[in-house]
Amino acid sequence: MRIATWNIERLKHHKLLERVLLACERTRADILVLTETDHRVNPDYPYRFHTPLLANIHPTLYSATENRVSIYTNLQCVRQHRTCDEHTALCVELETEKGHLLVYGTIIGIYGNRHPSFQRSLMEQLDDIKRLSASGTPMCICGDFNCSFSDGYYFTKQSKEALLRTFSEHGIELLTKNKAECIDHIAVSKRFVSDSGIQIVEWNQDKRLSDHKGISVIFS
Repeated sequence: MRIATWNIERLKHHKLLERVLLACERTRADILVLTETDHRVNPDYPYRFHTPLLANIHPTLYSATENRVSIYTNLQCVRQHRTCDEHTALCVELETEKGHLLVYGTIIGIYGNRHPSFQRSLMEQLDDIKRLSASGTPMCICGDFNCSFSDGYYFTKQSKEALLRTFSEHGIELLTKNKAECIDHIAVSKRFVSDSGIQIVEWNQDKRLSDHKGISVIFS
């Protein structure tokens, strides 16, 4: 199984749309979570889920095709779960070969981790993770955390500690925490990972297609 996530920077480099789409398709991900995304980026998957279009609430700030989070998958959806903010976090329950998996696609803090709204976004999404974990179904939290864990690239001490503490309390492993200059992450319940081998792959490392690297986890 492959899980991947990428912040495509509101398709700022729209002239490179075909290259952005090709990069998404080359991940060969079973679950692909795009953030700061746009419906013009539409990889070929049988199942696709999106947060609402942003022009409906902020027509002067966003183009008609922009939304914050999209989940593309080859896996059948059992149900969709509510989140603290339907525009910024999206949760679907998928059928996998290892059983059901909750996939929580998110941006934590749409204005970055220095904006006053970041702490509220973090706390609300941590509450979501705690509530959804209580169901007993394994989880994958995937997207733009606005927090690096292995270096001083971009983080706040409070957010780093709060995320790691919540993951630890609910048996979730942050699989991408040791990657440098990485603020987009994939965290998965330890019992879902089990004894699988893990390979981490990054792309867009020169940040020409977006100001974020893409990252994927391959389970073997």
